[in-house]
This record gives sequence, C-alpha cells and structure tokens, in this order.
Amino acid sequence: MANAPMQRWISAFLDAQAAERDAARNTRLAYGRDLLDFAGWLAHRGQDFVTADQAAVEDYLISCDAQGLSKATRARRLSAIRQLYRFAHEEGWRADNPALRLKGPGQDQRLPQVLSHEEVDRLLDAARDKGRSIEDQIRNCALLELLYATGMRVSELVELPVAAVRGDPRMILVRGKGGKERMVPLSAPARVAVADWLTRRDRAEELDRKAGRPASKYLFPSRGVDGHLTRNHFYVLIKQIAVLAGVSPGKVTPHTLRHAFATHLLAGGADLRVIQTLLGHADLATTEIYTHVLDDHLKSLVLENHPLAKRPDRE
Repeated sequence: MANAPMQRWISAFLDAQAAERDAARNTRLAYGRDLLDFAGWLAHRGQDFVTADQAAVEDYLISCDAQGLSKATRARRLSAIRQLYRFAHEEGWRADNPALRLKGPGQDQRLPQVLSHEEVDRLLDAARDKGRSIEDQIRNCALLELLYATGMRVSELVELPVAAVRGDPRMILVRGKGGKERMVPLSAPARVAVADWLTRRDRAEELDRKAGRPASKYLFPSRGVDGHLTRNHFYVLIKQIAVLAGVSPGKVTPHTLRHAFATHLLAGGADLRVIQTLLGHADLATTEIYTHVLDDHLKSLVLENHPLAKRPDRE
C-alpha cells in the first residue's frame, strides 16, 4: 500500500492535471490507479517516489509484463509515471526524471470489431422496442441513433448537456477529452429520435419541478450521483439491445458503434482527416487504424470489378 507521502504526490499531480491541463475525469482516474499500483510496488520493496531510480521503474515494468498485462496497459503506466516525475521535477521534489529515458513497450495493434450496416440497422430497430415503458424505448432509440450518427465516445454521449440539442440543430457541440470541443453533424433519423425524447424528457422534468426536484442539465438525466445515465448502465443496456436484435453481444459495445460510424464513413469515401475531426482524435495515426479494417472490403472490390481480375490466365 502507498504511504502517505506518495499519496500526497499523487493527489497533487492529479489536481494539477485537472487545473492546468483540464484532464478528463476518466483520465485522472486511470492515472490515479496506475500510480497507486506503482507506489504500492515501491512500498513493498522499501522504496518510494523520492528514492526510486531508473532501474526501479524498469523492474516495475518487467513485473507488469510478468503479470501478463498488455502492452497498452504497460505503456499507459509508464506514461503516468513519466508525467508524475515531470511534475515532481517542476515542483522541485526531484532533481531528475528516472522514467524519462525509458522506452515504452509500444501498443498491440488491435483492429476494432466491425459491425455491418445490416447489424447496425437491427440494433437501431431493437432499441425502439427495448424498455419497460414507452419513455424508456424512446430514450434508448435516441441513445443509439445519436451514438451511431455522431461517433461520440460513450462518456461524451451520457454527459451531453440538453442545451446542445435544443432548437433541432443540424450540428451539435461535443466536449471531448481534455475539454476540447468539436462540432458533429446530426443525421435526420437522429434529429427525429432526439426530438421525440426531448418531448418526453421535458414532460417528466416538468413533473419533477412541480414536485420540488431540481432540473437536470443533461440530455439523459438520472437520479444517481452523477446526475446522468452512467457509462456502465449504457454498457449493460447495449448488450441487452444486441441480444434483442439477434446480434452477438460479444461484438457489441458502445465503442463498436463508434467504430461502425468511422468505418462506414470511410467505406463510403469520406476523407480520413474529416473522420479524425469528427471522432476528436488528436493524432491522425489513431484514425488510420480504420483503414486496416477495410482491407478485405477493398480487396473484394478489386477482384469483383477490375477488368482483368476474372481472366483465367491471370489466376
């Protein structure tokens, strides 16, 4: 377990991330978990953030590898440690950064699960029938239509303010990672679904107001601690919708609909940089992974349509 001085380092670092870099809450939570794990590992060996050197950080990463942690997880942990020590150096707590010269393990390139157009259509249809009440069904329809129409991250979707969709906009403002904002267009089906949900939502909120309950700023409000539908709730919901749609729930998550949005746009001829902007990716390399999932599709197009592809002497 991390000792008190190391916990204070972590708290100060996370506060700085929030204040100076406007880091998203989920990013700070991930940093916190990673740094607490590193601190616990050091404490078990009689070390702390002050005494740890480059060899200690290397040994920690080796132990993470021995535990079977993925390359992506190990790379993220090294990044958190490196940023913590950069902050400590700026604060004058350390004269050096022991993680600065370490090379990360890289990341496993995992191709995203691909949903076909037909599977997405079935999910959207099923969402209209999923729910214990007509209000739930209309809400669920709006959730999936919005997610597929915009490619939003699930956290962006559940935290979307109701003000963003007032007035039947053709485009909405989305606040993404690090507080970065971007405009994304709404499809006609998504606008209809959102308008239907707004009518039901506002009617329920008027009843809440009369009962003395405060109005919610979120499009998808909840009486839970967060004040909005949680990511976990939506994760479970989309699995249930997949079962109802006859689509394998193992290949359906909120993120696979984001993947479907990007992949279907790319297959339709959209420019990669446009997709990068719509997804809110800081680096084009992150968006380029979608080009790989189209390889088989493009290969079949060539084999089926190239004038020389079907000549026997070319086989």
